[in-house]
Amino acid sequence: MARKQSDYLAALLADDTAERGEAPSPAPAREAQPERPRATTLLGRESALARVASGEVRQVTQLLLDPARVRIWPGNARTYAHLSEENCRELIDSIVAEGGQKVPAVVRRVDGDADYEFEVIAGTRRHWSISWLRSHSYPDMQFVAQVASLDDEAAFRLADLENRARADVSDLERARNYLDALKAHYGNHQTRMAERLKLSKGWLSKMLKVATIPEVVISAFASPGDVQLKPAYSLAQALDDKNTGKAITAMARQVAKEQAARREAGDLPYPAADVLRRLLDAPKPMAGEEKPEPYRYATKYGRTALTVQSANRQGVTIRLHAGSGADTDELVTALRDALAHLEATGKGLQR
Repeated sequence: MARKQSDYLAALLADDTAERGEAPSPAPAREAQPERPRATTLLGRESALARVASGEVRQVTQLLLDPARVRIWPGNARTYAHLSEENCRELIDSIVAEGGQKVPAVVRRVDGDADYEFEVIAGTRRHWSISWLRSHSYPDMQFVAQVASLDDEAAFRLADLENRARADVSDLERARNYLDALKAHYGNHQTRMAERLKLSKGWLSKMLKVATIPEVVISAFASPGDVQLKPAYSLAQALDDKNTGKAITAMARQVAKEQAARREAGDLPYPAADVLRRLLDAPKPMAGEEKPEPYRYATKYGRTALTVQSANRQGVTIRLHAGSGADTDELVTALRDALAHLEATGKGLQR
């Protein structure tokens, strides 16, 4: 038994003796040391052990682990692949300054896996940071963990409680985590889940709705972390309509291509508010609120060089955009592509 645990149990036994009005038995002279706990009666020891066994008193075990032998429990909301030196920098600096990890993670034992002994229930960022430090000049850093015995549903509730206080766990990550848990732990009963998590039923319903937004739409945003609950809920509702959903999905693919081009060129990505506006506005031409652009040509840097403003029986109106970076040859190519596109879609000049 670890020293801290034995001291804790000894103090508990001493309290139990005092409650019954018994005087503690003196320790033999050869064992008399200031820091050693006082001896007690066998009855008192049995009573204390019974209290531990019954769950009235719990002993907490903390271990120093090699993070390579600890896997991440997939039921946690935090996406391990999204962690990086940049978003863990503050925690890394804190661990170095304090000479090690001070707040233990929560893990549980793993059976039947030769590669891992434990899995992280709460403390994913701590696990990533210690792993990073061990491979960057701190090979002796240990992953401090508290071992708990939890079933999957209890593990989910524990992880969720910790993640609620973490601003770096995005609404989308939590929403998808809730949707998975709804099926895995609560039999698709939202009311039961809300009661277990002590959440508002309406708020949980919105989170679950956001989780249904397909990845093709999410890819239009610079990062999944840009997808916030309130605006994303409106987007999820709009996707329920079949025709509206098609328009939004098509726009999302276009925006995703533009985002990729901007990243390649070293430009800043479109802000989340702008992306959301373009996605929600995509179905408007279908409702006759504004005329669609039959064609748009963008340079390899994602900048718009040419758009077809209108195409009707009177003719075609084309706009050349300033500041696109396209030279004359590229603009000629863009014009030819636009005319070919209009012809292929039945909107050409010869109709």
